[in-house]
Amino acid sequence: MNILFFGPNGSGKGTQGSILKDKYNSAHIESGAIFRENIKGGTELGKKAKSYIDAGDLVPDEITIPMILDRLKKDDCKNGWLLDGFPRNKVQAEKLDESLKKAGIELNYVVEILLDREIAKLRITGRRLCAKDNNHPNNIGIDAIKPNGDKCRVCGGELTARADDQDDSAIDKRHAIYYNTVDGTLASAYYFKDVAAKSGGKTKYITLDGAADMKSVTNELVSKL
Repeated sequence: MNILFFGPNGSGKGTQGSILKDKYNSAHIESGAIFRENIKGGTELGKKAKSYIDAGDLVPDEITIPMILDRLKKDDCKNGWLLDGFPRNKVQAEKLDESLKKAGIELNYVVEILLDREIAKLRITGRRLCAKDNNHPNNIGIDAIKPNGDKCRVCGGELTARADDQDDSAIDKRHAIYYNTVDGTLASAYYFKDVAAKSGGKTKYITLDGAADMKSVTNELVSKL
């Protein structure tokens, strides 16, 4: 089961991806981790990406998409994968769709978590990250996942807050990209919604109520897969 996952920062997308990884024994692939793995491993694509990153430039799609395809072909993806954090705009969506088809890689589901922008922002400012696993849900503003003081509610690990999670302008900048329905991340989600509609049932597009509690979102997601 191969899944493309969309949701704004603060929607619980990473947490849901981690749950699906364990439930279905599939790979949870985050785009940022792909860059780090290639750069650390000294791959040819990693070296090219590093040259752009060091110069403060965006890594071109011509480098990013081959990295992603290479990752999707690894052994741990044989049982399925969940791709999170890419594509971020409509052009990337078009290129990814074309590349998956050329590689003969099926896309079974596209999942979009629906969440009001202001609610997403409030969730981000209360989010705390566990040193052992960033996907452990901890939020000082949500009773159901409130941490144990300054310790992770799941494993007891140390918690920190990302600096950009406390910066209104940084949050607004990230959300401006995601909620852009013309050429931003939601535009890329809607591109795949159209792909699903024309796929004859091969690809299914699922929406989830991100305002619900974590367990309810999980139950809704699993019931639709």
